[in-house]
Amino acid sequence: VLLEVPPQKEFGDFATNFAMQSARGLKCNPRLVAQAVIDNLDCPYVAKAEIAGPGFINFYLKQNWTAELLASIVAAGADYGNLPARGGEKIQLEYVSANPTGPLHVGHGRGAAVGSSLANLLKAAGYDVTREYYINDAGNQINNLAASVNARYLEELGVDVEFPENGYHGYDIVETAKRIVKIYGDKFLHMDEQERLHEFRTIALKEKLAALKEDLEAFNVTFDVWFSEQTLHDADKINEACELLTERGYMYEKDGALWLKATAYGDDKDRVVIRDNGVPTYLAADIAYHWNKFSRGFDRVINLWGADHSVTLNELIEEVGTDAARFFFAMRSIDSQLDFDLTLATEKSNENPVYYIQYAHARICSIMRQLAEENVVEAAAADYNLLTDATELELIKKLGEYQEMLELAAKERAVHRVAHYVHDLAGLFHSFYNQCRILGVDPEVQQARIKLVQATRHTIKHALNILGVSAPERM
Repeated sequence: VLLEVPPQKEFGDFATNFAMQSARGLKCNPRLVAQAVIDNLDCPYVAKAEIAGPGFINFYLKQNWTAELLASIVAAGADYGNLPARGGEKIQLEYVSANPTGPLHVGHGRGAAVGSSLANLLKAAGYDVTREYYINDAGNQINNLAASVNARYLEELGVDVEFPENGYHGYDIVETAKRIVKIYGDKFLHMDEQERLHEFRTIALKEKLAALKEDLEAFNVTFDVWFSEQTLHDADKINEACELLTERGYMYEKDGALWLKATAYGDDKDRVVIRDNGVPTYLAADIAYHWNKFSRGFDRVINLWGADHSVTLNELIEEVGTDAARFFFAMRSIDSQLDFDLTLATEKSNENPVYYIQYAHARICSIMRQLAEENVVEAAAADYNLLTDATELELIKKLGEYQEMLELAAKERAVHRVAHYVHDLAGLFHSFYNQCRILGVDPEVQQARIKLVQATRHTIKHALNILGVSAPERM
């Protein structure tokens, strides 16, 4: 059963399919059900209700509905969009979690933009959310990092060395080696190789993590928890998890290895968790990590995983800026293919959705500056029944949809709904601006319109904050 805004205005402010959906259960003609609903309707905001087609019910609201709606939005001020706290469920949201062996790429950027926006959305919708980054600081990838730095370090000091087969060939590894030589010189040259690898592992990991954090902060992405995989190994949590699953019948031994019964849960084959040489696979640490998540009291865990791309996140930010990058990532459903128009993202035109939305916010700030220059002071109250122009009413109605949209978007984990909403809101504001003057009109109408544009400004900024995009006051 749906209650939704019809695609065409002549069908009213809201419409429902209730009569058609309930007709079978009631063993009655849908239009008779619809008429019964209308005959018994008791809602002070409904001016009239009509039956359409096979049994849709279209509701037409009284004008004072929009006045009271705007009054409630204005009363909420900058807090409009912050829904009441929900008790009970604790959510842990893990995103990005890139291996600290090189720079972040565009795939990580999409996960970072959507993940941090989803965290903001869930918090605005009243959920208790913890944002977490899982640091893969154990295993072969870190050993390969240390070996790669070791080879480049020796090369910098003129030592002929064979580069490791599974080493990392990025220029960032060369830069790390150069910095080690600059700071320490040949201090590590005559050291035992295993000891030297241990030192380089520590130095490189610290440097890579610092670079990751710097890149993410520049992208308006922060975390509440940075969780180290190595702590799971140090506390023997991997063996504990494997023993527990084996006791419960979810793992078994075969050919000297320990296997997870993955086929019992829809996988195409069972998976090795502990190899026959006793070395854990990456899956072993993942299992222990997720057990740890629930052990910390989280009721629901959400993982956001990205795809591989060759372009680095820094290159993208330099090309289009943080705001455009974040918005373009967020405006597409996370389960859709990434389609990023670099040319459009840099345009200063109404075709660029980021520019279009930010310009709406900047335009409102400009209006308020003009009013201040004219010594117009915003009154404590206003008569919103004076707002009768079609563009005013459409803008108010759109503002009224915001909190319900946030609730639905949070439930569906659909950040793109916020991006689409704020783009539509900006469009309605621009239409209002072109149709309705604020300066040089009746003082009472002026005060009502001031309240309307302020409510619009707060809502645009709230939505942009969720998306991690700035709301400029001048453009």
